[in-house]
Amino acid sequence: MSILALDAEALYADMARSVRSLLHPGMHLVGVTSGGVWLAQRLQQELALAQPIGVISSALHRDDYARRGMTAAAQTQIPFDVNQADILLLDDVLFTGRTIRAVLNELFDFGRPARVKLAVLVDRGGRELPIQADVCSARVNLPANQSLSLLRSDLGRFSFNVKDH
Repeated sequence: MSILALDAEALYADMARSVRSLLHPGMHLVGVTSGGVWLAQRLQQELALAQPIGVISSALHRDDYARRGMTAAAQTQIPFDVNQADILLLDDVLFTGRTIRAVLNELFDFGRPARVKLAVLVDRGGRELPIQADVCSARVNLPANQSLSLLRSDLGRFSFNVKDH
């Protein structure tokens, strides 16, 4: 799929349909800061889920912490017992797999879940670790010198930002 054809709202609708089939009573949504949290918040609202969502940060478990330093991202907040919980982890873009590895390490600092599933809007390839999403709305190829991130307007609508670095 071309980057120009990426409609974040359409991809979100596709993700929401797929997530509905994965969800079951007692399953918890946990969003990776910040795009994943936005996805979890919107899913919680639209699907009328009573359980509070979790927020998880990769900052403390990144293997590139020395290079990146501490980000301004939200701190981890898990408002439920992680032990034996079924968790649906949400993120906007899956790239190398290193952020997901870091948030899994962070999650296990809180306990041992029974099961963790991963849902992402976009998989951009370039994996460096053997991590794969259970739900993925689009696959794209981007040059390594570009980043793709989810944006959220004041009205809660999603779009994407592509940036050269």
